[in-house]
Amino acid sequence: MSIFSSIFGDANSRFLKGLQPLVERINALEPEMQKLVLEDFPKKTQEFKERLHPPAGGGESLDDLLPEAFALVREAARRTLGQRHFDVQLLGGMVLHKGQIAEMRTGEGKTLTATLPIYLNALEGNGVHVVTVNDYLARRDMVWMGQVYYLLGLQTGCITHSTSYVYDPDHSNASSVLDTKRDAKGNFEVVEEYLRPCTRKEAYAADITYGTNNEYGFDYLRDNLAYQSDQVSQREHAFAIIDEVDSILIDEARTPLIISAPDEESGDLYKVFAALVPKLKQNEDYNLDEKVKAVTLTEAGIEKVEQLLGVQDIYTEKGIRYVHHLEQALKAHTLFAHDRDYVVKDGEVIIVDEFTGRLMPGRRWSEGLHQAVEAKEGVIVQRESRTLASITFQNYFRLYEKIAGMAGTAQTSAEEFHKVYHLDVTTIPTNRKLIRDDKADKVYQSVAGKYQAVMKQIKECRQKDQPILVGTVSIEKNELLSAMLKREGIPHQILNAKHHEQEGAIIAQAGRKGVVTIATNMAGRGVDIILGGNPSVPEEAEAVRKAGGLFVLGTGRHEARRIDDQLRGRAGRQGDPGASQFFVSLEDDLMRVFGSDKIKRLMGTFGIPEDEPIENRMVSRSIESAQSKIEGFHFDARKHLLEYDDVMNKQREAIYRMRRDFLNASLEVLRERVEDMIKEEMRNMVSGHAVNQSLGSSDGAWHTEEMVEQVNAMNISIEGLPEALLSIQHDSLADEEKRARMIELLQQRANVAFAEKIAEIGENAKNVLRYFALQTIDYLWTDHLEVMDYARSSVRLRAYGQRDPLVEYKNEALRLFQQFNSAVAHVIVANILKFNSSASGQVIQAPHHNLTLSHPSAAGVLPQQSASFAQSSQSPKDPKFAEIGRNDPCPCGSGKKYKKCHGV
Repeated sequence: MSIFSSIFGDANSRFLKGLQPLVERINALEPEMQKLVLEDFPKKTQEFKERLHPPAGGGESLDDLLPEAFALVREAARRTLGQRHFDVQLLGGMVLHKGQIAEMRTGEGKTLTATLPIYLNALEGNGVHVVTVNDYLARRDMVWMGQVYYLLGLQTGCITHSTSYVYDPDHSNASSVLDTKRDAKGNFEVVEEYLRPCTRKEAYAADITYGTNNEYGFDYLRDNLAYQSDQVSQREHAFAIIDEVDSILIDEARTPLIISAPDEESGDLYKVFAALVPKLKQNEDYNLDEKVKAVTLTEAGIEKVEQLLGVQDIYTEKGIRYVHHLEQALKAHTLFAHDRDYVVKDGEVIIVDEFTGRLMPGRRWSEGLHQAVEAKEGVIVQRESRTLASITFQNYFRLYEKIAGMAGTAQTSAEEFHKVYHLDVTTIPTNRKLIRDDKADKVYQSVAGKYQAVMKQIKECRQKDQPILVGTVSIEKNELLSAMLKREGIPHQILNAKHHEQEGAIIAQAGRKGVVTIATNMAGRGVDIILGGNPSVPEEAEAVRKAGGLFVLGTGRHEARRIDDQLRGRAGRQGDPGASQFFVSLEDDLMRVFGSDKIKRLMGTFGIPEDEPIENRMVSRSIESAQSKIEGFHFDARKHLLEYDDVMNKQREAIYRMRRDFLNASLEVLRERVEDMIKEEMRNMVSGHAVNQSLGSSDGAWHTEEMVEQVNAMNISIEGLPEALLSIQHDSLADEEKRARMIELLQQRANVAFAEKIAEIGENAKNVLRYFALQTIDYLWTDHLEVMDYARSSVRLRAYGQRDPLVEYKNEALRLFQQFNSAVAHVIVANILKFNSSASGQVIQAPHHNLTLSHPSAAGVLPQQSASFAQSSQSPKDPKFAEIGRNDPCPCGSGKKYKKCHGV
């Protein structure tokens, strides 16, 4: 601690001290709130809303209402849950309300703390989104805390992957809302009878909505693929509280959410390269760099591949497609391991989240990598896909007017939270003093020696009835340790992604006497480990306390210190005794890849048995240095991703605004928008057919014949048009005046054709215009995303020319976006004017249905959009109409021009 901190106190303490008067005001209101009867709670909520927004205007602010609102929530929680907010939880609620991150230790009641700012901000009426890390926690917290909000007169909704709900005890024969349901072991029970299934739109319309980060993000993307306004489910992005904020905004920030559609079949190529890659040798045919997770072919490797494929030059003969398949197959073979990065279940390759150890069904790696892994494992290779919409969590959560977060470990990433999200981190003191014993690491020379020591420690804990939670860094290590325990005849519970359905029950019982639990690093985040396992049997809890409380043993350091701290935090909740310790080997991936060679050579000279720990400050510093390096590497990667995605984000926001305008516009507004596009199209046409003045022509010449041909092709009448254009061209006017008159003439002709088309379409005109506009935007946006992806890849090469790739990408992005906007206007105008009005009843169905959404670099499955209105094509003429001009009377006798009858 610096001398200034010792004199003035650190910034965190000073900030909390400034909030203390508010805590005292809330406490002073407690006797008044205790006098309320149940019917008074919703009345107080209505009173607060009226004070916020009185009919005459000039109401109070949320800050003005905070003391009373917090006091009311505290009393409502006491009545419904039998839980009263501690003073430190009041502080945490204030920090969240101010739009900051509250770092609260495990077991300090983050879920209950959040009810305070959630209720206060829900009074505004714009909806509060509560973000959790999985569906189980979203449903659990919604039902649990929904009792509090229900008493207060607010509705609570929940979004899960499969179903949406609102908390509605009145819809069934459910018992009193004031009954907190717990099972026989004392664990909180999700009472299904309180849940009423509903539409996603209804869940979002609730005052408070619980859901996962993935579901919120995908709903945002899906809303921006909607073709009718009633298909849009989300409303305002007002306030979001993110639970486990470090996991969501940091660990998952590098992997964007993607919605995509199936593309070409290429399974055979993946199989060819999956069989070819094992024939290549490391350090001879390819080089592997585990630090940056990269693999590159050598010249010798390329020659070997060409020989195996029977080609002279893979780059010139087979092109980038074959090279791409080869690179992805090589990555799948060398960088992605079975039971570490993925599992194979029911004939499918399922990704394992590297941070939580959970299975992620439905998620797929992008750019063909998932297909390469499928081919490697010999399962059915799924189709590749094209991206329709994507967004990173970083930019999704920037949509909210205010965000706040909760985590047990956030200070180590405070710099990133501030720089990327403008979020400050405040550490909330524990309600009771933390007495957990965080022991120094034990470092072993080999993995085998480390596991011998782990087994020894487990046996010691069992002998004295001390529960032990053993954390592993992967499913593979998890199951290896389980097999060792089985051989020793030691009963244990195993918790990994393969058993995530039961994880709540397993982890909640990990505090019973002598219980051994093996868990991946997630260790049931969000579920408290209660000593003794049953609050209703205090003597069991006391026996565990005497044995030393829960012992948390980490079998290896994680790349991020936060993950290690989260594992430690499972022990020592609410002043309970406990201990934590990490067992590390010099052969662990962290030390093997990032550790100093000097350290490794030094350790080899000690002559210490494998299962004896090494205590050396140099080794400890080496571990910390390795973690620091990796954290810095990941921070740079996320920052780099954000810099590039910010460019796309500006374009995405502009396109989604355009889309929303078309989606919600009246017919009159739609006509105005299309007429604006017509004007732009005519301006581009005139400019495009002007003779280049720099080539020596100074008489203002235009290629009027080409203009007439183009206008005719757009189904616009050209009667008298050639003469009118020539007249303008030969007038003694300035070039700019000629240009303006030509644009005006063509615009008038096009507007007449457009008005006639609207009249022909009739009552479906609004739907047809909207559909044309939305489908054109979507189709061209899909192409634009692909082009932008290629542009991002190509600008990296410009660094060799001493040019900043990011600046180059921004310049390229601006040029491409201008082209995109011009293309949108051109396609909408051209296709509207050529549309067959007799088919108008068939055009109003949205092409997006049966959406399957997925996460990281992965693509959901979406039916391929029809491009019929985004591409113009002409069918061969019937022979009897072969010689008929477009403006001639139709031979069928209808009295219409051929172009408006059989020539459509």
